[in-house]
Amino acid sequence: MTITFDNNLITGNETIDTQHKELIDRIQQFVTACESSDGKIKAIKMLDYLDAYTDFHFKEEETLQEKVAYPELANHHAKHEEFKKSIQELYDFLNENEGPNEQFIEQVKRNVVDWLFHHIKTFDRSVAEYIHLHDNSERL
Repeated sequence: MTITFDNNLITGNETIDTQHKELIDRIQQFVTACESSDGKIKAIKMLDYLDAYTDFHFKEEETLQEKVAYPELANHHAKHEEFKKSIQELYDFLNENEGPNEQFIEQVKRNVVDWLFHHIKTFDRSVAEYIHLHDNSERL
């Protein structure tokens, strides 16, 4: 499975877009590790790497939202928590099984890749537009 950042994922906010590129790159590395049958330990290490960056990115996004008093911050935060729960479910799967398998990779596609792409195209794009409007209104 190939996962790439493309023009459909651009929000228009340079900070958010740069972090999304990095996040998607980490997801691709994680999926590649899972597909290469390198085993459970490598998959867990890559999931740790993905988890840490996701946490950093979500905090950065929420800080930006607080700074501009984004009215949907609570809803956005709830979505981030939903994603973190999906990451925990991946840890649980790896702990209960020999390692990543087809079912695990399908769960990654559905609960990480598809979720993230939808989130970027809807929620994050909305945040970027709000920040842009906020920044432009301050300049007037």
